[in-house]
Amino acid sequence: MQQTDLMEADEAMESETEEQKYLTFWTDGELFGIPISDVVQIISMQEITPLPDFPDYAKGVINLRGIIIPVIDMRIRLRKAEAGYTDNTCIVVTSIQDTYIGFIVDTVDEVVDIDDENISAAPKVSKEVTNRYLTGIGQVNEKVVLLLDLSRILNENEFRQVAETAALEPQEKAES
Repeated sequence: MQQTDLMEADEAMESETEEQKYLTFWTDGELFGIPISDVVQIISMQEITPLPDFPDYAKGVINLRGIIIPVIDMRIRLRKAEAGYTDNTCIVVTSIQDTYIGFIVDTVDEVVDIDDENISAAPKVSKEVTNRYLTGIGQVNEKVVLLLDLSRILNENEFRQVAETAALEPQEKAES
């Protein structure tokens, strides 16, 4: 009897590890998901300080309790039509490779559990190339969720440029 209980407990633990939590959000009518482990905080839109020579999708930086955080507009980065910000628009602050980056999204949906069995592989763009941003496509209650790898939203050079901006202290920015 005890062995059966242990086996059931092991199976329950295994099924929990196969299930992953994702924060889902809407951008231009599409539902995206990112691992909740990457999310630091969700904040309402606030004033963004633009920076010269930043790409158009990098809207600038915000000062969040003394921490300078670069902000990326997901619509523009994903080559969608630019849209005005609304009361639902928010910034999802993430931690990628020990760097805080904010992503502007149309609206946050919910935190969902997606079992591995409900995730399909990312579609291939060609025989050799898969979509570089997507890790897979999840299905949750009849909804299709495009699962993003935030570390691939920016290429290495773009990430380095954004990370260097985030590394500057507010005092250093004022002097430069």
